[in-house]
Amino acid sequence: MATIMTLLNEAQLPDSPSARLDAELLLAAALGKSRSFLRTWPERVVSREAHDLFDGFIARRQAGEPVAYILGHQGFWSLDLEVAPHTLIPRPDTELLVETALALLPATPARVLDLGTGTGAIALALACERPSWQVLGVDRVAEAVALAERNRERLDLNNAAFRASQWFSELAGERFSLIVSNPPYIPSADPHLTQGDVRFEPSSALVSGADGLDDIRLIVEQAPDHLESGGWLMLEHGYDQADAVRDLLLTRGFARVESRRDFGGHERISLGNWTC
Repeated sequence: MATIMTLLNEAQLPDSPSARLDAELLLAAALGKSRSFLRTWPERVVSREAHDLFDGFIARRQAGEPVAYILGHQGFWSLDLEVAPHTLIPRPDTELLVETALALLPATPARVLDLGTGTGAIALALACERPSWQVLGVDRVAEAVALAERNRERLDLNNAAFRASQWFSELAGERFSLIVSNPPYIPSADPHLTQGDVRFEPSSALVSGADGLDDIRLIVEQAPDHLESGGWLMLEHGYDQADAVRDLLLTRGFARVESRRDFGGHERISLGNWTC
């Protein structure tokens, strides 16, 4: 029978940039324990059942499947969220949207919209931090809406709600103090689409035309019809798209346009203020 240390040392994940972390997360899940348990009891013998489950997890990871999909959950902000293959996996860089939104608006009543909500990560993080806000998340994929609602119910966040909508299609007449979105922004010919975890994520949540900006163009064009005077639009985009997104915002008539940098120093989100 193998020990925890043996299984971790023998796990073969050569194509993963975080091989040791992946192995620890997968073994902890197979054991139903925390990662700290692995470090505390490295000589603990692993049962045959847990060993087989871990081997299955490792085989799936060797095939490239993201750890989040294998485990069925992913941490984002202060939340643990259910994830599934029909939604994008929440990433740490997207927490910049949450951080910026919280700093931008006061903790007073406001209506906030999260476009393309997926797992509900952004909407739920904002609702958790600002109980006085009413946060609506929309997504065109019915399974994503249902998943976000399950996350909302489990987290017991009654100031968040989710609805099916293709961007603004089902929001006629509704206005918000803040609209946030992490839309698709990868160019259709980008070689990274055939590499790493993104191979398993839905292309509809990643790809947006030849230059990656088709959905952002639509959002920027239509957002003013759904913003209160003085409201803000905030968008995540690719590391090299900030100039183009700022130009789109300025051309549409947004003021106070700027971009913010992510943890890697890239201009990752852009925002603008709407006054009418």
